Amino acid sequence: MEASRKSIWGWALYDWANSVFATTVIAGFFPIFFKQFWSAGADVSVSTAQLGFANSLSSLLIALTAPILGAIADRGRLKKPLLAVFTYLGVFMSAGLYFIEQGQWEWAVLVYVLGSLGFAGGNIFYDAMLADLVPDDQLDRISSFGYALGYLGGGLLFLINVLMTLQPDWFGLAGPAEAVRLSFLTVAVWWGIFSVFTLLWVPEVSQGTPTKGSSILAGFQQLAETFRKIRHLRTLFLFLAAYWFYIDGVGTVIRMAVDYGLSIGFSSSDLITALLLVQFIGFPAALFFGRLGTRWDCRKSILVGIGIYLIVTIWGTQMKSQFEFYGLAVLIGIAQGGVQALSRSFYARLIPKNQTAEYFGFYNTLGKFAAIIGPLLMGMTALMAKGWLLGDSPSAAELESVGQEAARWSIASISILFLIGGALLWKVDEEQGRTEARILERHD
Repeated sequence: MEASRKSIWGWALYDWANSVFATTVIAGFFPIFFKQFWSAGADVSVSTAQLGFANSLSSLLIALTAPILGAIADRGRLKKPLLAVFTYLGVFMSAGLYFIEQGQWEWAVLVYVLGSLGFAGGNIFYDAMLADLVPDDQLDRISSFGYALGYLGGGLLFLINVLMTLQPDWFGLAGPAEAVRLSFLTVAVWWGIFSVFTLLWVPEVSQGTPTKGSSILAGFQQLAETFRKIRHLRTLFLFLAAYWFYIDGVGTVIRMAVDYGLSIGFSSSDLITALLLVQFIGFPAALFFGRLGTRWDCRKSILVGIGIYLIVTIWGTQMKSQFEFYGLAVLIGIAQGGVQALSRSFYARLIPKNQTAEYFGFYNTLGKFAAIIGPLLMGMTALMAKGWLLGDSPSAAELESVGQEAARWSIASISILFLIGGALLWKVDEEQGRTEARILERHD
């Protein structure tokens, strides 16, 4: 199975296209704007909890629908049509953030949740296309190439958006608030335009048997059959358990890092600079991890990335200066793309090739169910820690200090997810997993 250079570029360009939502919206401007504009005047621990609950709700929606969508796509050869549906849901919701006025945090949450649903739902079918395009010995390299392009594309637009907010007069804008809102529109345009190359250049490939009847009914039937068969894929189950924990930590850092920095007193400009560091370091780092996984060992390379994240969560609790925050950004940039890209390619080796979309539906489901736990854990830890630390009739200065200390407790709570995920991943046997998947393919 050899993919053309054009189809590989078409596939990888989707990462270039949709990563702008992850950078400008999820990691960058939405947390800042949510805290300072849509939730203006709210206590920092309350706005952190609101943002955590918003992230959890968006994760829950995709977690409940992902396996069914994947099964439908496999049986009906609908990966590209469903990719288009979820892509443009995300595109329109990104544009919708522009129209939400100050103080309307409920509307901001609703539109953000739907946009996140489009982003995550599209990734199910995008990820599934990888196993259809390239053989196993190219998975690490091509998966990492996609993530590298995502870091580069996401970073370039984010840099433009940052310049818009820092120098709004250069762009004929009234001020930073208008620049941030306009940035959400630029995300929609970028995502919508560059996704066209994926839809045009990547062929619809299905190794399953297309059905003559309803694709939806066939999808439910295939899902039920997969539940019956999955007990034979013990190695895959162990990997998914590991992934459930450690990718939760990764996703939580992505979604909540800016909010955390604001809560402990860093300026928004410091945080934006750190995010740009993550993006531009992530580009070569993702390519490096792709080569490391191919030439050394994919599973051990993921464990290296998990170890770096563990250092980040522990160091983050003691962080005092902006330079330390930049140091953490460098470490995250090194590890983030590598962990995500190699997890995707490692998983692709362990699944039956004739049910890629459905199994990637499970993959994204577990990631999203885990992402329900992470932001919720941070939000609840922050609120509980604040309750423990507050004395009777605290002063305004004490309230601010306690809020910052509670935020430090919240980031510390994430380290347990990396510890559990790493311990489970250490037990995964790749060769045994490949054997189990090939046996299941032959009996399907």
